[in-house]
Amino acid sequence: MTNFPSLTVSTPGRICLFGEHQDYLDLPVIPCAVSLRVAIETKRRSDSLVHISLPDIGSEISFSLDRPLNYGAERDYFRSGIKIMRKQGFIFSQGFDCCVMGKIPIRAGTSSSSALVVSWINLLAQMSDRPRELTPEECADLAYRTEVLEFNEPGGKMDQYSTSLGGILLLKFYPTLRIEKLNPLLRSFVLGDSREPKDTRMILARVKNNVLTISRILSEKYPGCSLHTVLLEEIDHYAGDLSTDQRELLIGTLRNRDITREAHILLMQKTIDERMFGDLLNEHQSILRDVLHISTPKIDRMLEAALRAGAFGGKINGSGGGGCMFAYAPEHPEAVAQAIEKEGGTAYIVHVDSGTRVERAEVVD
Repeated sequence: MTNFPSLTVSTPGRICLFGEHQDYLDLPVIPCAVSLRVAIETKRRSDSLVHISLPDIGSEISFSLDRPLNYGAERDYFRSGIKIMRKQGFIFSQGFDCCVMGKIPIRAGTSSSSALVVSWINLLAQMSDRPRELTPEECADLAYRTEVLEFNEPGGKMDQYSTSLGGILLLKFYPTLRIEKLNPLLRSFVLGDSREPKDTRMILARVKNNVLTISRILSEKYPGCSLHTVLLEEIDHYAGDLSTDQRELLIGTLRNRDITREAHILLMQKTIDERMFGDLLNEHQSILRDVLHISTPKIDRMLEAALRAGAFGGKINGSGGGGCMFAYAPEHPEAVAQAIEKEGGTAYIVHVDSGTRVERAEVVD
């Protein structure tokens, strides 16, 4: 009988430094994996049952590999992951017990779900009858299919690629996916969880649909015109058929795109101007708050407190409407964390981290 490994796979959460609400428009983004991780520890069984313990949320999931994998709940990533892997030729003739444990804030914009799915895909590839190592890119692609395509979700690919590959990346999606690894010397960040519930699907759909409507209006009147090519100074030429709100949203979208380009140039320098880095974060936040309207009063107060305590800059993280913010705090991060917590947030001092990895593996008969 083939031996199966008992192992633990872990994957980091992520913050989006620049390009928030840009990936689903196929515009560049700069995500950063951070040192809060989710891990899945597993041990094989002698039968076909898959049992998953989720102590962080007080839940358990069980299903048999011998039966149809009908989804038991919305976003049933454990079953969808096995379905996607089977389509890729992976075979699972024996079940396994799993325990999921994580430090990433849940439903707070730091990619806890994508980190979980990436860990699951990485684990499944190695727990199959013919285990093999996936490249980080393969892992990210399969996780995207599992999490987004299988459930027709509105999100983009940033979360899966940033958590799988780790580090700081420039992701370009147009005309095809291109990944550039950036290696700036950045120091500590402070992540602040507002503990405000957020409706990611609603916010993504609202902002995405509004921007896509604008893009369609422009492309129909001006063939060849796209969000990739329109210059900010050309707005008066193109925006005549847009409402005041649409014009403002278009300007905000293009400015966010340009901030991301400026940040890319900055992060490629041998010595980073950390104050300029913070200023770009602050400008990005002002657009997310005042134009896309995805920030909240509590998150605004947390960011203001972080800046007063010495942070160089910061912004809301993720789709918005609640969840997390982060501040770049290379000096006195403890004081910044305390300031965030005085405003009612939960603070985590974090650093740039590596991607998905096997923490421990051993063969068990």
